[in-house]
Amino acid sequence: MNYVSLLGASALFLAACDGSSERASAAADPATNSAAPAAEMMPSASAPTAPTDAQSYVTMAGAADMWEIESSRAILAKTSNDAVRDFAQMMIEQHGRSTAKIKAAAGTADIDVTPPRLDGDQQRMLDDIQRADAAGADAIYLRHQRTAHDKALALHRGYAEQGDTASLKQVASEIVAVVEMHRRELDKLGSAAGATSDGT
Repeated sequence: MNYVSLLGASALFLAACDGSSERASAAADPATNSAAPAAEMMPSASAPTAPTDAQSYVTMAGAADMWEIESSRAILAKTSNDAVRDFAQMMIEQHGRSTAKIKAAAGTADIDVTPPRLDGDQQRMLDDIQRADAAGADAIYLRHQRTAHDKALALHRGYAEQGDTASLKQVASEIVAVVEMHRRELDKLGSAAGATSDGT
């Protein structure tokens, strides 16, 4: 009887150990599983925000205008589309004016204006247009113009709202209206291109 009792007690002990192990695993699993949703719920890295300091704004705005002018000169050498030519000419003229306004405002605030340099993305987009053949150049130009104007709008609007220099904030606010107008013109060009490709 003692032997049977000992076997029974051993069986109960092993069962209890197995149950404890399962409960421990179950307790560990929710912790492990909950880490994944928590990681998924973590916000992604935020997109770069517009600068609020005058020097950075002037530098970035200068590069943005330079890209608009150089990319538009590039498309004028390739396009046979009158609407695209008109838009490109407008980009050269109006972004030249915005550069002049920013330089003047920066001068009154004693902000240094250095020669603009394109960043990596801007250079890549310019290269795309310059390398494109005549048949595909218009579509590439208009697509990159949309990207550039979206970024320019964020840049100027952000500085107009939160910038640190009053004269530049005023100019940024004026440029916002110009960039918004350019985006509307791009929408019209895109619609016209779509209608042409559909044969209508």
